[in-house]
Amino acid sequence: MIDNLDLAKLDARETGEMTRLADAVKNVGFLTVSNTGIEADRVRQVMDSYRSFFALPEPIKRKVDMALTGSNRGWGAAQSEQVDPGANPDYKQVFDCGYELPAGDPVAARELSVYAPNLWPEDMPDFKVDIQAYYTETAGVAMRILRAIAAAIGQDDTAFDDSFGTPMALLRGNYYPERPAWAGDKDFGIAAHTDYGCLTLLATDGVPGLEVQMPDESWQPVSASPGLFVINFGEMLEFWTAGQVKATLHRVKGGSEERISVPLFFNPAYDTNVAPVGSGQVITAGDHLTRRYDETYIHLQDRSGSTPAT
Repeated sequence: MIDNLDLAKLDARETGEMTRLADAVKNVGFLTVSNTGIEADRVRQVMDSYRSFFALPEPIKRKVDMALTGSNRGWGAAQSEQVDPGANPDYKQVFDCGYELPAGDPVAARELSVYAPNLWPEDMPDFKVDIQAYYTETAGVAMRILRAIAAAIGQDDTAFDDSFGTPMALLRGNYYPERPAWAGDKDFGIAAHTDYGCLTLLATDGVPGLEVQMPDESWQPVSASPGLFVINFGEMLEFWTAGQVKATLHRVKGGSEERISVPLFFNPAYDTNVAPVGSGQVITAGDHLTRRYDETYIHLQDRSGSTPAT
């Protein structure tokens, strides 16, 4: 079962809610959360902004095509990603933006792809303003959830705080079209995968599509109307917590309706050591995330040595 938790109760560290959180992060890897302070109307507004962008003629979107860059900023066309090398490239469009390093930050001189400059469509200034504001709003919610998780697994509330000063957080708009008639058993909106990073905060328009693999290996549909957020955890948080938090397989097959979803992938700063505390290992967050991006984005696969599936 996927639990729905109340973030205000988690903020207050209410015992019952914290017990449910501990069970969800360890055994399921998915939950939904309400009462975040981001209202349904705000989420609908953001989705309308993304919908307006995806409705633009393709030549305009091509001006901010991430395939022309060495990073994942801007628009990604259908089949520009492949999360499962055993499946065909994912049939969806995306628009990605990320954290912008402040002027003079020494990390900027390293020209790391995970901190690449954002790309924004011309003649849509309101789109940029709206999406950047939402990025800040959701990052605040994600940090509150991460603090509650730290407490739920027996760490200090602020155990993760210092690692998120310059987060590799990525906000994405996903546009899933109707599942095409030609789609076969290797075709997905996004194939089965675990997320790569730390914590994902997902808003959807309420259209079904997301499926989660449960502990018994069955696939459970998960839907959330605007204002209710789906939370799941990535590979990075799983090994950072020595398995106290579970990264869970999930997928979107696609259906008879278009679907918009907006995940925030909330990840720590590049140089964070996300190896289990006290293990003596070093796993750099930025190295892990860069490698996984290079394996996934078709235009970066030459850099990683990966080969797209056919």
